[in-house]
Amino acid sequence: MSILIDDAGPVRTITLNRPAVRNAIDLPLRIELAEAIEAADADPGVRAIVLTGAGGSFCSGGDIATMTRMAPDAALERINLAQNVIRAIWATPKPVLAAVEGSAFGAGAGLAAACDRVVAARDARFAATFTNVGLSGDMGTYVSLPARIGAARTRQLILFPAPLSATDAWELGLVDSLAEPGEALATAVADAAALAQRPAEALGVIKTLLAIAPTMHPLDVLDREAAEQARLFDSDDFAEAVDAFAAKRNPVFGTTQGVRQ
Repeated sequence: MSILIDDAGPVRTITLNRPAVRNAIDLPLRIELAEAIEAADADPGVRAIVLTGAGGSFCSGGDIATMTRMAPDAALERINLAQNVIRAIWATPKPVLAAVEGSAFGAGAGLAAACDRVVAARDARFAATFTNVGLSGDMGTYVSLPARIGAARTRQLILFPAPLSATDAWELGLVDSLAEPGEALATAVADAAALAQRPAEALGVIKTLLAIAPTMHPLDVLDREAAEQARLFDSDDFAEAVDAFAAKRNPVFGTTQGVRQ
């Protein structure tokens, strides 16, 4: 199998399982990965998702050994299978975390950047290596990277695809948390478990608003914020938080799901 699934309570870990090629993405992997994320989204017992790679590497990018010159129509079908992975990450209201060891190159960098939180080992490396094979980039690169590090830095990262250290990536905003080598997955799972205890519906609203706000007029954003906040005032999680505050205890949030775009 190109994908491994492991559940630890409400946290589902999805592992890219092609370690012999540093988890390079071939056609079966991209199909299985999208399906696995969609299945996690549909499972009410899953409240947070972690993506990682087997064998000490996150993802080395697209599998060049499976690529050949082809007509644009045929290439588009192949590429859209990869885009479906990113659509699945963005569509779920559940937080998706990347646990990065080793390399996150090309499509692997795009995959990590598309996640809501990126935890990287201090010796991990990131690079937008698309131009090394005469390509410009996919997997949400032109959305996720500018949102994280800005358009100017994204331009330079793609034009000059030299690898970034995890520390440099953290300073730019591409990485959200650093872990000791070999500890990225454990750290990401712990972070995911903490998020799984938060109000799921509110997390879904946060994820959606952050995604759509840059495309909206600022005054329309105010209206959308108000509408979502007002809806959450009538949620079970909000009622639980108010009761917990009055009782001077920690709230125990339920399993309601967040808003979708």
